[in-house]
Amino acid sequence: RPYYPKGAFHPLALPNCTRWSHFLGTHGITFQWGWQLSVTTSPLIPTTPSFPLKWKKMKLFLLPSQFTGDCWLLAAIASLTLNEKTLARVVPLDQNFGPGYAGIFHFQFWQHNEWLDVVIDDRLPTFKDRLVFVHSAEHNEFWSALLEKAYAKLNGSYEALKGGSTIEAMEDFTGGVGEMYEVKKAPDNFYEILEKALKRSSMVGCSIDTSSAAESEARTSFGLIKGHAYSVTGIDEVSYQGQKVQLIRIRNPWGQVEWNGPWSDNSLEWRLVSPSEQKRLAQAALDDGEFWMKFEDFKVHFDKVEICNLTPDALEDSTAHKWEVTIHEGSWVRGSTAGGCRNFLDTFWTNPQIKLHLTEKDDGQDDCTFIAALMQKDRRKLRKLGAEMLSIGYSIYEVPGGDEHLSKDFFRYHASKARSKTYINLREVSDRFKLPPGDYILVPTTFEPHQEADFCLRIFSEKKAITEDLDENVAIDLPEPPNPTPSPQETEEEKQFRALFEQISGKDMEVAAEELEYVLNKVLKNTKNIKFKKLSLISCRNIISLMDMSGNGKLEFSEFKVFWEKLKKWINIFLRFDFDKSGSMSSYELRSALKAAGYQLNNYLLQLIVLRYSDEQFQIDFDDFLNCLIRLENASREYLLPLEFLFL
Repeated sequence: RPYYPKGAFHPLALPNCTRWSHFLGTHGITFQWGWQLSVTTSPLIPTTPSFPLKWKKMKLFLLPSQFTGDCWLLAAIASLTLNEKTLARVVPLDQNFGPGYAGIFHFQFWQHNEWLDVVIDDRLPTFKDRLVFVHSAEHNEFWSALLEKAYAKLNGSYEALKGGSTIEAMEDFTGGVGEMYEVKKAPDNFYEILEKALKRSSMVGCSIDTSSAAESEARTSFGLIKGHAYSVTGIDEVSYQGQKVQLIRIRNPWGQVEWNGPWSDNSLEWRLVSPSEQKRLAQAALDDGEFWMKFEDFKVHFDKVEICNLTPDALEDSTAHKWEVTIHEGSWVRGSTAGGCRNFLDTFWTNPQIKLHLTEKDDGQDDCTFIAALMQKDRRKLRKLGAEMLSIGYSIYEVPGGDEHLSKDFFRYHASKARSKTYINLREVSDRFKLPPGDYILVPTTFEPHQEADFCLRIFSEKKAITEDLDENVAIDLPEPPNPTPSPQETEEEKQFRALFEQISGKDMEVAAEELEYVLNKVLKNTKNIKFKKLSLISCRNIISLMDMSGNGKLEFSEFKVFWEKLKKWINIFLRFDFDKSGSMSSYELRSALKAAGYQLNNYLLQLIVLRYSDEQFQIDFDDFLNCLIRLENASREYLLPLEFLFL
């Protein structure tokens, strides 16, 4: 029975823990939430445990293969233990089993530019009285299992931790910026890059690609595991037969299964290395999952290396730098700002646009260096709702001066100056660039259009760079409404209107909303160049609210004539952006259409309007376009409420 001193935290005060691992029971194995931590004697812990305990030998409890999907997290935890300061930030030292123990622990993780404190109870999932998932080989060491539980809570469930990239957890542990290298295409100075990264306490992981799902967790003849996440713990040179040999040290977070080729634990090469050199390299023939291998062999057998820089200091240079960092948060919203990549030109220009102003060259260089890191937010947490990681990337364009959102024509006739290496379904895509001083636009996108997600864009620049969202300010440019005055001579069109108006309105020459609906639909039905569904009664009521100067709830013929001039202008605008002449326009063209009508809106207002007026295919028919313009004009004249209130 768990022990709770006075004022103890009761675990059931947290959200129901069982939902964190609901998927586990679907494989015929029943897991239990057991109190594995207490201050009483237990077969799993000593009488007087201490917390936190130092890193010992951590391994994954090998259940059937479907439960071993968080080796990427395990590799990141293994790298975390190499830096005591970083470990203490994630696993705060101010907690123990002393007199004030209340059955809870807390951990800190970086999420989208802020550090979050995650509190958990002391229950851990067990199977046949054994800890499940991450745990140490020592039965009195629990911090890794507790850390995993806190990380599962952060992401919504243990199930959400199945499958991932080591760099993702590394960034959450450090707030650093990640860089990924394909080993076969790495630069010539790759050894120096890794050496410098480890000296600066960067976290480094590596892996071997798989060609099919069947190869996942498959063991090669050299003892390496395909599709498995390893951590890099050291890099050095050793004197061997009068020559310097470059070595790299790898850790399998399972705590077992090691490389068995040259320079492995029991290889013949170590017999020709002096004991002092072996001691300096901490070489020991232990089956602990950690091993040395020749750097050339590493490049042959491994495919990817992930580096998480605790600070974004350049790895290509020999000197450290203090980098300037700016953060931009935004959203891709279907129908308005989810335009997809450059392959989809008609919608690409509607994506968010961030202006980057590079003014100062790097010291002794002609270019400006910066890292652009684009991260999609909370996708792992939303997995339980069916969300998956989207393929994301970005393009960078050189632009002339100006702060306006760039149009479709700009991207039609201008090529990008730089872009992310590829679109890939990782949480973050980052690359390092060197560009001449000037003004640039960075366009973050998903690969496919109409895909929704929130994102965080981090720009690290060696010298100060000015960045801003090109989210246009709200501006309205409308002509003053003319006073309804009788014209000296009626046109033929006006004569036809008057005759129809008199027929419907009667002697008072005023029409109510129902009568106006009949008049407009009668006239527009004969308009050959527009296809539309009939105007609704709501539209006609809105028209009267806009044009009724007397306040009697009806429209006089003189007021109707003024509105008809407006309507002709709005019809022409609608036809200009109804590219396929279907009687509806794409919601992605709404920004340009509203601008042509005199309204410049920011992304937030545009998203509200699209949600209010577009259909499931992101199309807006003329009736909805008309209603939108009427409500905007009403608001622009009164300014009684912020514009966003009109579209709630």
